[in-house]
Amino acid sequence: MVTGVVYHPKYLEHEQTPTHPERRERLAYTMDQLMEEGIFDNPNVKLLEPFPASLDDVLTVHTKDYIEYLQKYSKIGGVIDWDTNIPVGVFESALLAAGGAIRAAKAVVEGEVDNAFAMVRPPGHHAKPYIGAGFCYLNNIAIMVKWLLKQGFERILILDWDAHHGDGTQEIFYEDDRVLFISTHQMPLYPGTGYPDEVGSGKGEGYTINVPLPPGTSDEEYLMVFDEIIEPVAREFQPEFIAISAGQDNHFTDPITGLALTAKGYAEMMRRAVELSKELCEGRLVAVLEGGYSVEAALPYTNLGIIAAMAGLDISYIREPENYLEELKWRKMNVRDRVKKNIETVKRIHSKYWDCFRS
Repeated sequence: MVTGVVYHPKYLEHEQTPTHPERRERLAYTMDQLMEEGIFDNPNVKLLEPFPASLDDVLTVHTKDYIEYLQKYSKIGGVIDWDTNIPVGVFESALLAAGGAIRAAKAVVEGEVDNAFAMVRPPGHHAKPYIGAGFCYLNNIAIMVKWLLKQGFERILILDWDAHHGDGTQEIFYEDDRVLFISTHQMPLYPGTGYPDEVGSGKGEGYTINVPLPPGTSDEEYLMVFDEIIEPVAREFQPEFIAISAGQDNHFTDPITGLALTAKGYAEMMRRAVELSKELCEGRLVAVLEGGYSVEAALPYTNLGIIAAMAGLDISYIREPENYLEELKWRKMNVRDRVKKNIETVKRIHSKYWDCFRS
């Protein structure tokens, strides 16, 4: 099994400020670790060069007015909101990130690789059709999924496991029954959306599934959500392609969230997603990097675990250095009963739409 990794040094050039959570070290430290581990020397891993997304592809998701606004202020600098400014040159960076997602999907569709991880920045899942937000400018995964729909795919599963709810992606596909959007996310947390009763509307009613998780949720609870929500509904939906918004701010060292996932937990989630893609859609799966702000303790090891799991490599030794593990002791909490209650709520609400939740 060959996994494509989309990356370009230009992904390091985008920066809002040197101390902003979404800064270049997110990928710089990761690349150092991947090179040290010799991951790109493995025949199961292939480095893919991205291309910029075309304006036509971007405009399948975003409004013309917003794109013109972003182009204008990308030349002189500007501001979208309190944590998302517009640095000079960001439009070109955002095009390369969105194009990186399409490059990953194209490589899978054309059989160049079996699956792919678009290791891009800036991230995208908070970007709405008409505005960016939450460190995001263009919605990379939505642009990629729209591209896949144009290629003739009719059922696409988006799994968003970022700690923050993917409100932009949800809004874009809220009325679309071709796209099943499943989000697991910390609640309460920015952006304050993603309640279980947000289920989609019109033709898309029932095709948005939100599973909020309390602070302290760790590997065991995430895998429980996989077992009880994600896998059953995916089998019923029968996707032709699986797209993952691979946010890595669920890690127990992340500075702006309160979850407790480990690198090993990330690798196991991806392993299960890959097995599901083999079962349901001939292995067609693309992951797109979203959040994740623990640049030293988490991202080098979570990214390594995700790539290893996608490429079918041994993940049994994936772990953080021991000096970080003390933090896990106080971040991880006994929230199993609360997570079970949330799962039952989701099943009750969605039993109206999915047979797998009716038993």
